[in-house]
Amino acid sequence: MESNRIDGTAGAGALATEVNTAADAAPRQAPSSRGAMWLRLLTGGADALHDWPAVRVCDAPLKGQPARWIAVVPDPSNRFPRARTGEVGLVEGWQLAQAVQEVIEMDRDAAVRRPIVAVIDAPSQAYGRREEAFGIHQALAGAAGAYAEARLAGHPVIGLVVGLAMSGAFLAHGYQANRLIALDDPAVMVHAMGKASAARVTLRSVDALERLAASVPPMAYDLRSFATLGILWRVLGLTDPALPDEQDLALVHGALEDALADILADPERGLEGRLQGRHRQASRRVHALLEAQWEAAD
Repeated sequence: MESNRIDGTAGAGALATEVNTAADAAPRQAPSSRGAMWLRLLTGGADALHDWPAVRVCDAPLKGQPARWIAVVPDPSNRFPRARTGEVGLVEGWQLAQAVQEVIEMDRDAAVRRPIVAVIDAPSQAYGRREEAFGIHQALAGAAGAYAEARLAGHPVIGLVVGLAMSGAFLAHGYQANRLIALDDPAVMVHAMGKASAARVTLRSVDALERLAASVPPMAYDLRSFATLGILWRVLGLTDPALPDEQDLALVHGALEDALADILADPERGLEGRLQGRHRQASRRVHALLEAQWEAAD
């Protein structure tokens, strides 16, 4: 199974090469982004393990033990135009899967499984006819499945939302984490789609959508409303998330270490805690009814 997933990365790369008609004349350097900045700061500028321009992977300590850190960053020269500003596309999905599967394989016989930290700043999955035709759903499912497999194998998985966590990009990169931490900042958003897209789908103006969101928390874009759904483990208020100082950096490091300790102290290590959010009453009721039906069927 693992070999198939890793082989899929090579297949996606070959596919991207075939689709691209322009030659890569020189090595590409991804521009800075919140995700890239926070990854660099939190890992002390650790070297990237792969030469992938859009998926940055490095190993650096967390609370004194080895950990894998992963971020998706912009790649303006991406072969797929829809994935040039930090979106998770075909190739990125398979590369995320490979980065996680590598950790699972390395620690398969280890008594202690290393943590995985997903630094999240992704505006969306890559929308496009080519992406749909070539199976972006499989690539993103491969990434989400790899994170879930790592979590179930005993790897503590932590997601740190430092920017946008939107749509399929968030599902593929970070949503499967044992614990999710987010920076409390207007530039940090978690949602199924952007405001303009949501307004079109619901046949509303953006202003009307915002008025609706004021009374329907799941429709809101602000982080505090999202936190009421129980998915975030902690929300951090920093002095300046876009230009953090040493105190901000220490606060985030401390939160990641606390999250690791909390995961290790949890015998279940599942996602059940997400159902305890203030606005998850209906979810809890549905779970209770399903459990009752399941027990009755036995």
